[in-house]
Amino acid sequence: MDALAERNCVPCRGGVPPLGPEAIDELRGQISPEWAVVNGHHLERQVRLKNFGQAMALANRIAVIAERQGHHPDLLVSWGRLTVTLFTHAIDGLHQNDFIMAARIDALLQPSVP
Repeated sequence: MDALAERNCVPCRGGVPPLGPEAIDELRGQISPEWAVVNGHHLERQVRLKNFGQAMALANRIAVIAERQGHHPDLLVSWGRLTVTLFTHAIDGLHQNDFIMAARIDALLQPSVP
């Protein structure tokens, strides 16, 4: 997971095909098993939190990473839960950038080691 989390997203303006099943499987092994690949189209992960404020705070921390990477997930904030959905809108499917963002979000969610 670390190597993928250290990479940067590259601009995708379309014109490239979405990742196929083999590429998805290869990259899938480099992110947390909490991510689901949904219909080969997008990644989705639900994070349980103690309350709405924590869910909102996490969404804001993810937003900072998304802005830096120029790759923006769909974030659904609800009481005690944040649902993150990643796919590349320009190609209406999965791109390497989605897995980079997933790995970066995984790194954000890892407990700090003193």
